[in-house]
Amino acid sequence: MDDFDDDSFNDVLGSMEMPSTAKQPKVVPPLSSTGAPSSSTSSSAIPNSAPAKTASSAHSVLVHSKQRGNPILKSILNVPLEFRDDIVPDYVVGRTSCVLYLSLKYHNLNPDYICQRLKTLGKMYELRVLLVQVDTPEPHNALKSLTRISLLADLTMMLAWNAEEAGKIIETYKQFEKRPPDLIMERVESNPHQKLVAALTNIKPVNKTDAVTLLQTFGNLGNIITASEERLSQVMGLGPRKAKKLYKTLQEPFLSK
Repeated sequence: MDDFDDDSFNDVLGSMEMPSTAKQPKVVPPLSSTGAPSSSTSSSAIPNSAPAKTASSAHSVLVHSKQRGNPILKSILNVPLEFRDDIVPDYVVGRTSCVLYLSLKYHNLNPDYICQRLKTLGKMYELRVLLVQVDTPEPHNALKSLTRISLLADLTMMLAWNAEEAGKIIETYKQFEKRPPDLIMERVESNPHQKLVAALTNIKPVNKTDAVTLLQTFGNLGNIITASEERLSQVMGLGPRKAKKLYKTLQEPFLSK
């Protein structure tokens, strides 16, 4: 498709039922999962009550059988795979998490495909990941279009630049399925020294080594603030450029609104 800035998807997106409440996985007829639609599958209505099939092992990634032969599977080494015909998404990485895989090259040839997949997926799954493998030299317009679709359809879009990255993303989602959220949250330093180091490294281009050297040289933050620009430039590894930026930043008034 030559131009993705037009509104060619608007009609399809407008007819989609967008998720508004928590989604529960349901069983629907199988859909093509290789980045190309299946000729034997139609976009029929999704059942309302059938529970999702679970993996024989809770540690397995459920893989739609149509994904057999996809090169991304070769890089999924740390979690087992279980091939199934009775799932709608390409990969199920948790009780309420799924992944739709899309090759950007295929999307350029069939831009309506992903919208039809989403209509079939409906409100299933709370976390719905659109895993896009960027395999075209000029991806910007296509990604802009897919970003719009992701925002409208409650998708988390992830980009992979090769098959190995795509497989590792799927593997990581499964491995972190039951990990606590704070495992990947930023940790606030409680040690006063580390807090000072962190504060100084917020001043570009001062790095962590510079911050530690400054504190070792001057002893405390107060002495650093009162030091002259010339004295700062004499600190090992700092140099005139960093000293000038640091001095200017520390001499700026602290304003409160």
